[in-house]
Amino acid sequence: MPHRAGRLLRISAPVELATLAALLVNLGLLHLPALASAVGPVHGCAYLIVIITAARENGRDRTVVALSAVPGIGGVLALRRLDAQGPIPSGTNRTSGESGCVS
Repeated sequence: MPHRAGRLLRISAPVELATLAALLVNLGLLHLPALASAVGPVHGCAYLIVIITAARENGRDRTVVALSAVPGIGGVLALRRLDAQGPIPSGTNRTSGESGCVS
């Protein structure tokens, strides 16, 4: 069973990518200030949500957090990295290799 990234990360990563694409199309072709004013803050919020949720993800490594900080495509790359890591063994923390139990 592959690792399942959190729902918030799975939603915010494509939103970040789509809003960046909309902003770049607007910058290159449309030049609509209203579009930039509406989509810009959505992109900024999605970008921050991707970084924060990737950092809080169970079983993540440093690469996942570093990838999530890449604007636009970083969230999608972090999702792919999490899915490639495979399932998380029960009761372990992949970042430290120690059990999640407190003695």
